[in-house]
Amino acid sequence: MTRPYIKAGNPVPPPASTPFPLRPATPAYAPPQFGSWWDHFLVRMIFAVACVAAGYHFHPFDLSKWVDAGIGLAFSISVFLFEIRLQRASMRRLIGAAVGSILGILGAYLMGLVLARTSIPEGSRSFLDVALLLVMTYIGLVIGASKGDMLNLQALGGLFGSERSTRRMPKVLDTSVIIDGRIADICEAHFLDGVLMIPQFVLRELQLVADSADSMKRQRGRRGLEVLQRIQKMAHLEVEIADDDFANVADVDMKLIELAKRYDGKIVTNDYNLNKVASLQGIEILNVNQLANALKPVVLPGEIMRVFILREGKEYNQGVAYLDDGTMVVVDGARRMINKTIDITVTSVHQTTAGKMIFGRLDEREAQNARPAPPQIMPEIPQPRPVEQHAVRHSEAIAAGERLPRPIAPDASHDPE
Repeated sequence: MTRPYIKAGNPVPPPASTPFPLRPATPAYAPPQFGSWWDHFLVRMIFAVACVAAGYHFHPFDLSKWVDAGIGLAFSISVFLFEIRLQRASMRRLIGAAVGSILGILGAYLMGLVLARTSIPEGSRSFLDVALLLVMTYIGLVIGASKGDMLNLQALGGLFGSERSTRRMPKVLDTSVIIDGRIADICEAHFLDGVLMIPQFVLRELQLVADSADSMKRQRGRRGLEVLQRIQKMAHLEVEIADDDFANVADVDMKLIELAKRYDGKIVTNDYNLNKVASLQGIEILNVNQLANALKPVVLPGEIMRVFILREGKEYNQGVAYLDDGTMVVVDGARRMINKTIDITVTSVHQTTAGKMIFGRLDEREAQNARPAPPQIMPEIPQPRPVEQHAVRHSEAIAAGERLPRPIAPDASHDPE
């Protein structure tokens, strides 16, 4: 799927330094507790010293004591790396890896019993036994870990029920939700807490948008960087940068899905296509658009609403209005009410993929008040002529020798002789 922020086919620039430090804000004072970084460091130091001392004292490979001590140090470092990797694995994968390795060891033991009854020389048979043990254990470990996600821990009677709550469960942020900006308000309202993970490839894409030649894209990219700075300052959140990258995956959306699988986390996005693809692969999604639709006020048919008619609708005699949250309101009979605030009666509410639509009709009282009053026809009343103007007109006509028309009604101002 094509990302709307970068053009398809453009090479992604090499990772650049982050324009701001994304590190979790540490409180001024934290009470000491077991399991801190210093406790782990002390335990690891004791284990490393024990491995070095054992290699120096026993020198098992008939080498010099200092070389065997170095081998013991290398062994302790490999154990530390394996422990760090195991801490990121989920309980289902750990159970699957343990069961797979046990089955692999059991299979290698049974195959060793078969080899013991053959005429293979002792040295070759010992080599085959060790090789079979390593191979079967490795295959069982890898396959069990990869298939461990298929286990249903709820079927064990809640034995591992607290594993979900004690795990870190990071929330992986998508580029679209960072540019959108509403994620900062959601975090401020404490609807999101814990670990927010920002992949390095998402930061590169965000930086590419901020450096775009298009002014609109450049403004959106800079807004995304400001949103990350705002989130980073919140004390109840832990912002982490994930350096994991998947070289064989070209699409950013698929990289987000693979990262969520690796850390057993959730994806925070408002991309509809990413939501569908990740849901099909069993990834939990936190969609900001779904949260916004769920928080819209509930409107029931028959309620009275006051809206501002903005434009006319597609159908005959319809008007269209919008609520403060962007919900479209289609009003029948409100075409003549454009640019007016009126009361309507809600008739139905429809939920679509794009959001909620409200249909209503113009209130009858509002329609009567808005309907212009019909013009009233007043009877014509003959106006009497003024006495002064008639007398002046009569005297002027006599002087000019004119003959005035005979009036239909007798003139009250002229007395008959």
